[in-house]
Formats: sequence, C-alpha cells, structure tokens
Amino acid sequence: MKILAIETSCDDTGIAILEVKRGKTPVFTVLSNIIASQIKVHQKYGGVYPMMAKREHQKNLLPALTKSLKESELLKSQITNSNLQANPKSQIINTILEREPELLKKIIPFLKKYKKPDVDLIAVTNGPGLEPCLWVGINFAKALSSFWDIPVVPVNHIESHILASCLENQKSEFPAVALVVSGGHTQLILVKKIGNYKILGETRDDAAGECFDKSAKILGLGYPGGPVIAKLAKLAETRSPLISGERVSAQLPRPMINTKDYDFSFSGLKTAVLYHHKKQVWLNSHDRRKLTTLKIKQYRQEMAVEIQQAVIDVLLKKTIKAAKDYKAKTIILGGGVSANQELRKQFKEAIENKLAAFLSIDKNAATIYFLVPPANLSTDNAVMTAITGYFHRNKKIARPEFVKLRANANLRISK
Repeated sequence: MKILAIETSCDDTGIAILEVKRGKTPVFTVLSNIIASQIKVHQKYGGVYPMMAKREHQKNLLPALTKSLKESELLKSQITNSNLQANPKSQIINTILEREPELLKKIIPFLKKYKKPDVDLIAVTNGPGLEPCLWVGINFAKALSSFWDIPVVPVNHIESHILASCLENQKSEFPAVALVVSGGHTQLILVKKIGNYKILGETRDDAAGECFDKSAKILGLGYPGGPVIAKLAKLAETRSPLISGERVSAQLPRPMINTKDYDFSFSGLKTAVLYHHKKQVWLNSHDRRKLTTLKIKQYRQEMAVEIQQAVIDVLLKKTIKAAKDYKAKTIILGGGVSANQELRKQFKEAIENKLAAFLSIDKNAATIYFLVPPANLSTDNAVMTAITGYFHRNKKIARPEFVKLRANANLRISK
C-alpha cells in the first residue's frame, strides 16, 4: 500500500509518500520525503511565531505535494482539465479551506490539472503542536481526501517520533523505554507495544531543545540553538593546543538528575547559563577593544560543551533509570534533539557496555536494543507520520466523519 503523509505541527512543512510491503514485519520504502523549512523566516525573531508559521504552511503545502508526487512518479496530468467548478466536491473544498484562502487559491488549479494519485491512505498529524499550524495540515488532508475519495488517519506527533526508527531498525523487543526530546517536548515513555504507551515522566518547564535555544540566545549564537551548540562543542574538542588563555571552567547544574521520579526541568540550567554569562566582566565590558575575537570564541565553545553535557547527563541518567526499573528490552531515542551526535554516542556507549552502574543487567542477559532514527528523520518530517499512519490504518476516517478529525495542541500519547 502507499501512504501520503502530511506534517505541519510546528514550522516545518512535511510531505512524504511511503510504500509499505505488509507482513509480520512491514517493510517501508520511502518514495519521497519533502521538507520545506521555515528557519530563515523565524530566525530573526529567535523563535517560532504560530500565525506566521501557519501562513508559510499555506504557501508550502502545494509545492511540496507536487514535488513529492513527482519524485514518487505519481504525478499524472489530466488528458483535459476537469471542470472543477461544476464538480459538487468543489463546494466541499471551499468550505474545508475557508480559513486557508491562500491554500484554497492554489489547490483548485492543482486538482484541475492532475489525476488522482495511486495512494491508499492519507496520514496527517493532528497533535500535539501549534494549533494554527496543525489545522492547516488537517484541512489540507480533508480537502484532498474529499476530492480523491482517499481515507484519512490522524497521527500523534510524539508517537511518530517514537516510530521513526522503524524505517531502518527492525530488531526490537517490548517493553521499551522511549525518550522523545525536542524543542517542545521532553518525555520518557513506556512502550508496552505499538499503540500502547504510558508517560513515565516529562519536563516540568522548558524542554531540552528549548533550553538549547534560549542558552544559545544568551550567548549570542542565534536560532535554532541545538545545532550551533553541538557544532561549537565539537570545535572545542578539536581546538588547537596553541590557543592560549585560561579556560572558562563553567560548572553548570544538572537539574533533577538525582530525583527518584522520571521528570525533567531545564529552566534552571538556562538561568545558570544567564548568570554565568553576566559574571563574565570582560565579556560585558564597555571597552570592547579589550576583547579579542579568539577569546569570545573560546568562551562560547567551552560554554557549549558544558551546556550540551549537562543536558545529556540528565537525559541519560533518567532514561537508564527508567530502563532498569521497567526491565526494558529496547531503548528508543527520538525527536529533534536526538540528531545530536554526542547524545547518540553517549547513549550507545552506555547501553552497549551494560555496566551495573547503568542497567544492572547480568552478562548473560539478552541484548538491549537501541533504536534511533537516521539523523534526517530525527527532526520533524512526514515519513514518520506515514509510518505511524500505517500502524493505525484501521482508525482511518472519511467524509462525513471529518468532524471527528480536529487539531489538539495538547494531545497526549497516553490517557
């Protein structure tokens, strides 16, 4: 079967088409994976503005869909342009997209020009996320579904991050512990089986990715913060010994690292970065001539190392504790922050070593599987939406049941 997926939960517009060979272990083939990023749009504001993101989704969805269908060899022109205005479905589309006028304007010529593609199911993210953004994707899915008579399945964004690793990593056993860590979420989830989840813990304030973004802003590094902090931390490791000067020796806190629960808190870490930054008299000196570019770079690199390691330490210890307590056979890492190579490396080393300090597993115990998606599927994308849609294909809906399909900014993965 072929699945068309739509992802608009935040500021990335994702369209993907996935072919699935059914079986006890399904085989997924990515026919196309299109992502239209809005980073440059939001960069100057230091964060995502929901209504601005919604507007950009309206601009990006049709071009992304066209490119996705073309790459999948599913874009077929009509022999003659269909008279869409005479089609009774046109009024339905007008009603569905009445709050997305720019998208409505683009979709009419598209549907007139191209044939219905060979697709069996449409999967769309309905939460959690930014509600204005979610609605654009949902209404787009409803419009296509209505015109093409293809059913739609709603998809939980957090579950998508968990199942993203299914694309390449087939070996796993349950129960599993999943850490979903991104700019908007940091959750530890017990996976009893696909579709059966329990949230063990989550952030009480800032998500880990949000901490990276805000810390980077304090240091004057720009947005988004995660990639630039990771890059600077890597540079600090390879820095030439010829660079002289005293090191910053920052000692940042590891909030809640030793608590008995599985919750997180990263606002204190961000505040510690702010206070440490303010204490650097030389950095805040009015006499900027006293500063050297080299010293500023060194300071930022060393702070990046400490910020990154503080976040990793907390995430790793909490995840290992949960894996031990729930006798997990698999550990899953997902979400945008999971693209961080140092985070992946330290998780992999901790799990492979199977030291008593980490998992307390007997040497003769079964293998502990570690699943993490390819780096390009760690951040928001529609491939993971399609994968999740496949596993929930029995929950598909079609018009007139669309009233059930609504955006839920605070959608939970477990009840």
